[in-house]
Amino acid sequence: MNTAKQYSQFIKNEAKRLGFLDCGIAKAEFLEKEAPRLESWLQNDYHGKMYYMENHFDKRLDPTLLVDGAKSVISLSYNYYPEVQQREDSYHISKYAYGEDYHHVIKDKLRELLHSIQEEIGEVNGRAFVDSAPVLERAWAEKAGLGWNGKHTLLIQKQQGSFFFLAELILDLELVYDQPFTTDHCGECTRCIDACPTEAILPNSTIDGSKCISYFTIELKDNLPNELKKSFEDWMFGCDICQDVCPWNRFSKAHSEPLFQPKKELLEMTKKDWQEITEDTFRKVFKKSAVKRTKFSGFTRNIQFLKD
Repeated sequence: MNTAKQYSQFIKNEAKRLGFLDCGIAKAEFLEKEAPRLESWLQNDYHGKMYYMENHFDKRLDPTLLVDGAKSVISLSYNYYPEVQQREDSYHISKYAYGEDYHHVIKDKLRELLHSIQEEIGEVNGRAFVDSAPVLERAWAEKAGLGWNGKHTLLIQKQQGSFFFLAELILDLELVYDQPFTTDHCGECTRCIDACPTEAILPNSTIDGSKCISYFTIELKDNLPNELKKSFEDWMFGCDICQDVCPWNRFSKAHSEPLFQPKKELLEMTKKDWQEITEDTFRKVFKKSAVKRTKFSGFTRNIQFLKD
């Protein structure tokens, strides 16, 4: 067994030990196919007021600009599908936000993985990324063989569906690279497109982020558009509609991450409870949660929009 193969297997074994669903490795190189897609997406203003998406165009496409001498991009997936969900007669938040903020939970695991790699191999330079840097994570995951990008633009795995986070380690270490995932298993299915109440999912496997309920309830700081008042279907933070209707998610299995377990109040609160929520309750229910990103004012704005 050659050294690159040994190192690659070690990394995948460690990833499994740390609880990651899957781990794939791709060569760190310029994402040639993604460049025109990203440029077109930005030119069409599909990013809405997420102006940060216009920054670091080159870095999004070239990992060597993020890590000097980068040779490998390790893509990892981490399950967040919950065993129990909010009651039906409630306003809803996306399942990914039920527990503690995934940025911190997964970043800690990536740091541990990088530390294990450095202990095992020696001097390896690398950086960990969890949805907070200019990295096209779904493109790298597909390139690393983890799954395919569905019509809703989320990555799908045959045995798991799509309720998982993606994360990356970019290393200046040469490894054995996995075969890219090239087969689209969505076929003629258009359930996600048909189900999206704001028509954010376009027929060409593109998402118009400026129309997505997640964009409105998380990213947009302005007033919510009155013409969409009946289109949010009780989503007060994020939206899971396109995933909930996806046939592949019948294979979703409950995660085993204690830090992603929802608080009892989150599962039990009714619409009336949410309408009467105080800032103290907000802080208690969403302590260490990604929901805090909206702040109490943004969260109550969303609830008021659904209520009126």
